[in-house]
Amino acid sequence: MLELRLEKVSKNYGSKKVVEGVECVLSHGVYGLLGANGAGKTTLLRMICGILEMTEGRILCDGMEIRKMGAEYRRLLGYLPQNFGYYPEFTAKKFLLYLAALKAIPRKEAADKVGELLRLVDLEEVRDRKIKTFSGGMVRRLGIAQALLGDSEILILDEPTAGLDPKERIRFRNIISSLSKDRIIILSTHIVSDVEYIADKILLMKGGRLIGTGNIEHLLTQVRGRVWECCVRPEEAEKYQAHFPVSNLRNTEQGVKLRIVSDVCPLPDAVPADPDLEDVYLYYFRESQCPLPAAKC
Repeated sequence: MLELRLEKVSKNYGSKKVVEGVECVLSHGVYGLLGANGAGKTTLLRMICGILEMTEGRILCDGMEIRKMGAEYRRLLGYLPQNFGYYPEFTAKKFLLYLAALKAIPRKEAADKVGELLRLVDLEEVRDRKIKTFSGGMVRRLGIAQALLGDSEILILDEPTAGLDPKERIRFRNIISSLSKDRIIILSTHIVSDVEYIADKILLMKGGRLIGTGNIEHLLTQVRGRVWECCVRPEEAEKYQAHFPVSNLRNTEQGVKLRIVSDVCPLPDAVPADPDLEDVYLYYFRESQCPLPAAKC
């Protein structure tokens, strides 16, 4: 089983630390790299891909440093960057065959593989259409297909569902889930729902550091007892939003129902609620706030 090991991986630009001391071990499965924009996710992925040099640390693939593996490591990689470049006048089939030629995949093998990948990402029926006519979701699915050319065992996806509608996001997640059995898949996003149902493990990144890791159940355990639901008068809702992370707000006939993430009970009639991954995200990525005095619940 393939293993990627990151040892104190850091990247500095002058005095600015963009990624700092990241350590983790990855094997087969889907890893959701979750963090706000600017957390250092893209920089970390580019170092894992070997596109960007580390300032400090090592990345090992089955015990070998990736910088020493060269082409051998690149053959294992498939990468879908956040801004996926393509030739708009090419058809989907021509584009994939062109990339296969760049990867020196034999012509017969390339033709078979391109056909297989177009079926996998549900683009076979439009294989002869120019890419410039594709929707955003179709382009992202084409991006997955190009990343899988050469049977990539490590698949790196940077914000792959950005700009997609809900239907395309679901289709995209299903494709990723179907690919995860024999691969390491790292899916970077700031959209919680992208990874909630398919990730085997979540990596929470903030300010260039990994601040939490584990499967979803483990992370939910970390915030259990810190999620509350309560109902307040409409004129009070703004006050509580200013002092606590509010993951949901809903107007009801009884008042404004709030779902609050807090270490302390926010008000006397608040009741504990079962956490979800969105609550975990809010708990770890909350801004520093001045909580109200703890209530006796």
